Amino acid sequence: MNQGTLLNRKGWIVSSGRKLLGLIFLFMMLHGIANSQTVTPVDTVKKKSLTADTLKVINPVDTLMYKQYDLSDLYNDIFHPKRKPDPRRKRSSITMMPNIAGNPTIGAQVGIKAVAGKVLGRDPKTFMSVAATSASVTTKGILYFYISHNIFTPGNKWNLQGSLVAAKTVTPDFGLGIGNAANGSEADLILSNPQRKGYVLHAEYYSFREKIYKQVRNNIFIGAGVSFDIRRNIRNKNALTDSIPYNIYSDRYGFNRDHYLANALLFSAAYTTRDNQNRAYKGIYADISFRFNQTWMGSTKNAIQVTPDFRKYWSLSARNPTHVLAFWSWGSFLLSGALPYLELPGTGKDPGSRSGRGYTVTYFKGTQYFYSETEYRFPITKNNFLSGVAFFNVQTANDELGTKLFERWQPAGGAGLRILFNKSTRTNLCLDYAFGNYGRKGFFLNLNETF
Repeated sequence: MNQGTLLNRKGWIVSSGRKLLGLIFLFMMLHGIANSQTVTPVDTVKKKSLTADTLKVINPVDTLMYKQYDLSDLYNDIFHPKRKPDPRRKRSSITMMPNIAGNPTIGAQVGIKAVAGKVLGRDPKTFMSVAATSASVTTKGILYFYISHNIFTPGNKWNLQGSLVAAKTVTPDFGLGIGNAANGSEADLILSNPQRKGYVLHAEYYSFREKIYKQVRNNIFIGAGVSFDIRRNIRNKNALTDSIPYNIYSDRYGFNRDHYLANALLFSAAYTTRDNQNRAYKGIYADISFRFNQTWMGSTKNAIQVTPDFRKYWSLSARNPTHVLAFWSWGSFLLSGALPYLELPGTGKDPGSRSGRGYTVTYFKGTQYFYSETEYRFPITKNNFLSGVAFFNVQTANDELGTKLFERWQPAGGAGLRILFNKSTRTNLCLDYAFGNYGRKGFFLNLNETF
């Protein structure tokens, strides 16, 4: 008897539900134990995928939701076993979960995360607007709070994207570049850190970003905005010497070791045909953004960056569109000026902090950085409560010390389990195990797909 048949039997679900919920809680406890990353989820689910009226349309993507089984269904089968399912009943699009983690760097962490979604207006072409927030505290005094939004006005005429962050942070640091040893001075060798010796940087971090996009044609958006990023009281509390990568880089490029500001104007152009940004079955997302750090806005240094982001999704089955092959390419390239060390692009420095599974955030970084990943997503059970992924990624960076972009690549790969958290927004609880070079490996727990 296959897993889908077993899971669809209510008797088995009721008798095993509490055990499964216990396992889910255990997965949440693993969040951050090895190389956890920040979630900044976005969603543009089309309204037609959320209404019962679509049952009238013979479309496997539209009707699939009503055949699926998520944690809300599991809860009802355990605590309300006599309640009959009603596909016309409006389901909550709010997803909440504990934010629990622990590792030697941050200590024990406890907090909460929440994601909410709503379609504005009555235009069936309008994408879903979402907001997300998280607050946490650790035993080592680390505090982190963020709130983000991605709002589409009726008809997608305007799109507002922004975030606010206030935190006392701990940032792992493994030097500049992709792991090649520099051939210059002793300071260059320390900066390139070929052995990937770990350092820890403590700081206060405040960030405000807001971009406004205008739809100029179907699925094409042009946007502009501002970004203010401030770091204060930057310290390496465990270093026994001043000769650490952060200090060497900051002195070399004229940044104060204690603090800096990176304030900028933002300009972007985007194209999207994705049916859902939480878990797309098909479509394209493409964005190219320019960032202009400006001293007249208070930035410590002027700098110009360009950041392209491209994602493509292929559904491999018309009968079951959850068989998906997904591709992601992201890069960030300094065109002129100088960037503060902690603002250099690198592993996990994409807007959602989701790149580079297999490595810690900022494990590789440089003034020029490129990342690419391919993932295969597949159902495990017939009702889509459980699904899985297999993925492979590569990344490359320069180091301004002799190693050029694309000269060396660092690979990583792994596999993961998905538990359907909220079928109305296609929100999954994602547990991945990934491994890379230098003995790097660990679990990653997140809400929503990596890309």
